[in-house]
Order: sequence, then structure tokens, then C-alpha cells
Amino acid sequence: PPGVGKTSLAKSVAEALGRKYVRMSLGGLHDEAEIRGHRRTYIGAMPGRILQLLRRAGTSNPVFVLDEIDKIGHDFRGDPAHALLEVLDPEQNTSFQDHYLEIPYDLSRVLFIATANSLETIHPALRDRMEVIELSGYTVPEKLQIAQRHLLPRVAAEHGLKTDQWHVPEETLLRVIEYYTRESGVRQLQRELAGLARWTARQIADLPPKKRSHFQLTVPPEKLEEILGVPRFEKEAYEENLRPGVGIGLAWTPYGGDVLYIETLAMPGEGKLTLSGQLGEVMKESATIAYHLVRAYRLAPPEWFKTHDVHIHIPAGAVPKDGPSAGVVLLSALASLVTGKPVRPFLAMTGEITLRGKILPIGGLKEKLLAALRAGLREVALPEANRKDIADIPADLLEGLTLHYFSDLPSLLAFAIEGLKAEALMPAVPA
Repeated sequence: PPGVGKTSLAKSVAEALGRKYVRMSLGGLHDEAEIRGHRRTYIGAMPGRILQLLRRAGTSNPVFVLDEIDKIGHDFRGDPAHALLEVLDPEQNTSFQDHYLEIPYDLSRVLFIATANSLETIHPALRDRMEVIELSGYTVPEKLQIAQRHLLPRVAAEHGLKTDQWHVPEETLLRVIEYYTRESGVRQLQRELAGLARWTARQIADLPPKKRSHFQLTVPPEKLEEILGVPRFEKEAYEENLRPGVGIGLAWTPYGGDVLYIETLAMPGEGKLTLSGQLGEVMKESATIAYHLVRAYRLAPPEWFKTHDVHIHIPAGAVPKDGPSAGVVLLSALASLVTGKPVRPFLAMTGEITLRGKILPIGGLKEKLLAALRAGLREVALPEANRKDIADIPADLLEGLTLHYFSDLPSLLAFAIEGLKAEALMPAVPA
């Protein structure tokens, strides 16, 4: 995701290895000659940018960052991604051919690090030549530490403030993170802190010159609305006493995890299923599977489905939603609707479902669990296949959250909805 420090991490790698740092921005690059150079027959011909940067660095083994590799373009002048195939392939880059030099150049000693925000737009052959290291978004405690250790001193220096003139309490920082930013990284957080620094600088500038040097100003959380304006985001909070037909799911977004309330409604009709909330094709398929499983498990008489229309809605209708991980909560919400029994309180669910009644693993587990904690949820139902992934999440981040693992849908439904028996949930076989 953007803003999590990919380029800064590459700089740290160069410092740790004692090598020079070279960066080449690939965003918007369209011309293959930018990589391979121009042939000397052209007026104004020059070597490609890779060799130019190596010459300026004065070394043949730097840490070379190919920034924003997912934003390469292509047109009639060629595709730079195709030229990078030779650059990044260790079997070929020992004799890299630059059109201007017309002699092989050995790039094998260069440590190439490419950064990207999305893997989908990278050419498959190019992606195959790279080892992928995924950086997840920062949690609230991590953002707090980054702000205290790095952002506040940097912002203070940029605005001419001394460290003893400006104090931002932890409570103020947490409020800025939760109510004024919604991002995976810390770029917006830095901008908001810069707003606090400008306000502080103005307060100090209004003082008599003799008082400025030994004056210290604390920014209390109560002042944030006056300085930064009305909070832009609301903190997720669990809604108690949910009626039957409502379940809580967990979603992954580029800005971290989020909580989804799945709402279902039944009305007299002809057995139609309606979906709303700007759902993607995969999520629509999950809803269809959940609806058919509820019918197959005979949670209501067959006549009920012929005489009732069912509407499934996921709020925040302007926000596109997709993915298979909402399958279990869609099924639980529908089961709650037709049985008239509410879903277990303070429970969130995530997992992909199949027609065989299996629960498949999901991704973005860390972000989803942190979203559940922020919303005040106490329990999360997860696929059994994700149990091994919990080891990668620090235990202190999950304090106060109880995790339950399920491999089949009958067991999950019996846990999520009181009164249902797992052994009774067998698909009906038509005569």
C-alpha cells in the first residue's frame, strides 16, 4: 500500500550494506529507450538512464531502486517492462546491451529493489523475475510510535520549532490518527501534524520576543477541532442489540481493515434475491451460494422461500466491495433471518464458503483482526486453515480478542446462532 515506507526501507538496506543508493522513478515511463538507450545514429542520443545513474554513482554495485514499477506505461516507442526483463534476470544481466554503448555491461552485482503499490498491473513475466516482499499497513500503535520518534521532530524542524517549545501529548496524537486520517501509511498523518506545527508557530510568533525562547505550548486534544477542523472520520463502534438477519464481517482495504455490517430483509414476494451496496461479481457469487445453502440446509420450510423475497445490503453503498471472504457472514445473516434468531453478540466472521460446506482461508488477517479490536468486538470466527497465520501477528496486538476456528459451515452456524445443531444442518437431497 502507499505511504508505508518502501523507498525509505530501500535506503536503509543501502546504508546497512554500505553501498551507494541510486533511485530511478518509473512512474509514467513510456519509452523503451529510457532503459536501453538510443542508437548513436540519432541526434541527441545518449545511454539509458540505468547506465547514466551508475556512472553518476561511480560504482557498479549500488542498491538500485526501481520506484513505482507498477506504473510503467507503453506506446508506439515500445514497452519499458520488456526491456526490464533483461535488467532483472540474473541469467541475462551479466551482458546487458545498451544501444548507445553497443558493448555488454555487467549488471549482476547491482542489487535491484523495485517498489509497487499493486502487483496486478506488473507484467507477469517481469513479476516472475522478482521475489515479492509484502509490506502491510501500519497499526495504530505503530503509527503512534512513528509519529513520536520521527514525524514530530521532522515537522518541528521544518517549521522552525525547537523540541522544548512544542509538546503533543499521546492522547492528541491518537485522536489525530483515528479521527483525521484513514490510510495505510503516515503521509496524511504527517500533513496533519504539520498543521499543528503551523498553529503552534503562529501562537509563538504572536508573543513578545522576550517570551518566545522559553515558551512551551502543549496541544490538547480539545483544541484539534479548532486547529484541524471537524473530524473527517468516525471511529468504528459495535452496535449492540442487532436484530435477526444482521451479521458482522471483516474486510481488507488498502488503508487497513474495516468492519462490514451485512443486513438482510425478508418480505412477501415470489422468492427473488436482491443484492445492493455496490457489490463486485465475486461477492455477488458468495451471496448466491449463501442463499442456496440456507435453502439446502432446510432452515425454513421450502414454501417460505417461494413466498418471500430476500434483500441483502451492505452499507456504504458508494464504496465498491468485492472478494469471497464475506461468505460466512452472508450465510450467517441469512440463517439468522430465516430462523428469527440473532447472531451471537460481539462476534465478527470472515471466510470463503463452498457448496460442499467447507470454509476456505482468507487474506489480510492482521488488518481484519485489528479492525475488529478497534470496533470493540470480542470474538472472531476464522477458517481453520488460517490458524497457522496467527503466529505472524504479535500476541499483544490481539489482547482482548478471542479467536474461534472452523473448517465446516454447520459447526460455524451452530456456534454463531443459538439453538442450531450442527448435525441437523445437512443439505436436503431432492427426491
